[in-house]
Amino acid sequence: MDGTFGITTTHSPKVSAALLAIRIASALAFLYHGTAITFGAFGGPGPENFAAFTHMPLVAAYLVGLAQLAGGLAMLTGVLIRVGAVCIIIVMLGAIFLVHLPHGFDIGHGGIEYALTQLLVAFALLLTGPGAYSLARFLPASLRRL
Repeated sequence: MDGTFGITTTHSPKVSAALLAIRIASALAFLYHGTAITFGAFGGPGPENFAAFTHMPLVAAYLVGLAQLAGGLAMLTGVLIRVGAVCIIIVMLGAIFLVHLPHGFDIGHGGIEYALTQLLVAFALLLTGPGAYSLARFLPASLRRL
């Protein structure tokens, strides 16, 4: 590895494949939840019900949904992955502290287990970048670090 924040960091094919698998797993969850919050897709709450459930203003519900969509797209494609990872980290911190923490760790009881896992996955990808199997290589060099 060359030690820089960018996709120029050299990963073995196995590491790049592992990063791709992790990105896809994370992306599916965030695209699902982001569309459920933003558009009410998949029987999701939509922005109004999400805002009511979380006791947040409607604009915050849209921002949470859009952050999940942007983060999911970044994870899936590898494009602007660090920006997407920061979006996910912020959303997961909010989910942990505003919703899940009072319920402990166990996801079966509404705890932080899953949100913490997704936060740590996003943090790891913030550090590593997307790996070689990413569309980020088609970006101008100045945007690849993001």
